[in-house]
Amino acid sequence: MADPPISLFDELKHRKVFKVGAAYLVVAWLAVQAASIGFPAFDAPPWALRIFILVVFLGLPVSLVFAWAFEVTPDGLKSEGVRGSKRLLLVAAALAALAFVWYFKGQPAYLDRPAPAVPGNATATTGIGAPDAAPRAVTPISKKSVAVLPFVNMSADKDQDYFSDGISEEILNALAQVQDLKVAGRTSSFQFKGKNQDLRAVGQALGVAHVLEGSVRKQGEKVRITAQLVQTADGFHVWSESYDGDLKDVFQLQENIARAITDKLQVILSGDQAERLVAVPTQNTEAYSLYLQASQTFNRRDGARFGEAIAQLEQALRLDPRFARAHSRIAALQSLAGNYDPRVQDSSAVAAEAHAQQAIKLDAKLAEPYAVLGNLYGRQRRFVEAFETFNRALAIDPNDVTSNFWNAALLCQTGYLSRCDAALDRVLEIDPMLPNALSWRGREYVRAGNLDAGEKMLLRSKDAGLAHAGMALSDLAKARGNLADAEKFLVQGNAPLMGDLPPGSNEIVVHGIFGDATARAAALADIERYLATKPRPLAGVAAESLLRMDPRRGLLATQDAPTNNDSMLLTPLWDLNQTNARMLPEFAEFARRAGLARLWDTLGPPDQCSKNDKGDYVCH
Repeated sequence: MADPPISLFDELKHRKVFKVGAAYLVVAWLAVQAASIGFPAFDAPPWALRIFILVVFLGLPVSLVFAWAFEVTPDGLKSEGVRGSKRLLLVAAALAALAFVWYFKGQPAYLDRPAPAVPGNATATTGIGAPDAAPRAVTPISKKSVAVLPFVNMSADKDQDYFSDGISEEILNALAQVQDLKVAGRTSSFQFKGKNQDLRAVGQALGVAHVLEGSVRKQGEKVRITAQLVQTADGFHVWSESYDGDLKDVFQLQENIARAITDKLQVILSGDQAERLVAVPTQNTEAYSLYLQASQTFNRRDGARFGEAIAQLEQALRLDPRFARAHSRIAALQSLAGNYDPRVQDSSAVAAEAHAQQAIKLDAKLAEPYAVLGNLYGRQRRFVEAFETFNRALAIDPNDVTSNFWNAALLCQTGYLSRCDAALDRVLEIDPMLPNALSWRGREYVRAGNLDAGEKMLLRSKDAGLAHAGMALSDLAKARGNLADAEKFLVQGNAPLMGDLPPGSNEIVVHGIFGDATARAAALADIERYLATKPRPLAGVAAESLLRMDPRRGLLATQDAPTNNDSMLLTPLWDLNQTNARMLPEFAEFARRAGLARLWDTLGPPDQCSKNDKGDYVCH
């Protein structure tokens, strides 16, 4: 009597095909994990790891065929017979063929897919116009380029974010000083904090070939920093390591990470960098912690907490009076404090200059205090001194984002428009998602009539969280003839900058700018009541609004003293869509008394002006 037929499942089980397959998958997974770390460590090209993974994958059907056809015995391999082996061998060959076809034909199509959306690539959602659909030229990404993403806070205390952010920023700043390495700016890198973005998209958005990410765990005086360097093109790990130490070792831990990155990317270090990348600004760990907390407030431009941040830095200086960067950061905070509260402008200016000078005295290699002085002199209408000081800051650190941006903004305000545009492009090359730079560059595009390009920039600045983004979006809406949206956006943009204007003034003056004659008369009356209180300094919002509604009165009211935010006053001078003030006879006197003529005598006339026979600057 014939034996009953054996089912395929029983046959597979009998020949241990399931066991062999499971064991093979476990070993293969471990091998791939080891290879993903080991191959980059020996600088193997990316294709080598891909070929390795493909070979491992193809080994699975081969192992299954052998499990079917042979049995391992004490006497060696023993054939199980050929029943069904040919069929299984054909299946294995077919799988192998499909794998080769996928790798050489299907994978490139996958790799060429558009990257997922990232911050800064938003399309128009405001209804103010259609985005420009023209494709942008693709710039080759240097292999020697990296973005330092904010390290994840793994501490039990979730309020330690400032510490993990500070560690990331210190490493970023150290790498940014290396001439042979392109490093994405802080603001752009930190846009990805808390977002699980595809690394290919991050690389494309920031124009970098690598991303450094990691985590920080702080418990008492103990610190563990874990970091990994990843290729953005394929997500493979180039390097990873964990470092343990005490708080007093934190600068050495950062040095170890920064040096590992420069080694892996094979960049050339020269001068002092060959010996040290990460500076040691203070030996007092508590002072350093206070500095990081205050820096978080500064980076967020959280004006409501500036007083708290300044107090933290003052405490840091009591712990270490020679902490130059604490002096520098107080100066930076004080230089901006008047934007949020005009009442402190004079005292803040004095404090900013004193701390900046002290920082320079302690460490002349810092760019930030020179940038602060340049910004301060610009706000005081000491324009010649401002540009001289910005030049010193940029000579120390050509890649310092703050120095580059403040210099660019002052070029815009003083009429050097072509130089302003080039300087803003340089800022965005360093830090492509810096909200304020996006806003200024977008406004420049709108002023020049390139509304689609302007809209792209302005929407990115809004998406990046710029508090006063509505100001520039208002200019765009007005240029497109949408006055209702222009009014709405300007109210939103002015709101954080109203200073000491009475409640309700924002809506009144903005409606006066875009409304009828009755609305304008009401707005001008509201501003005149404010001027009658003799505010010192005058709020920039009031100055700009007056200039746009009554240019002659605006020039006369602002020519003798700076406002709390002169950028709001000076920028509209160069856009005839906003005001015709520069065309008025009174403009020449305004230029003299406001310090502009002295600057133009020194650096040459601005783009749209020239000097007449009387020695007055006439603009067209």
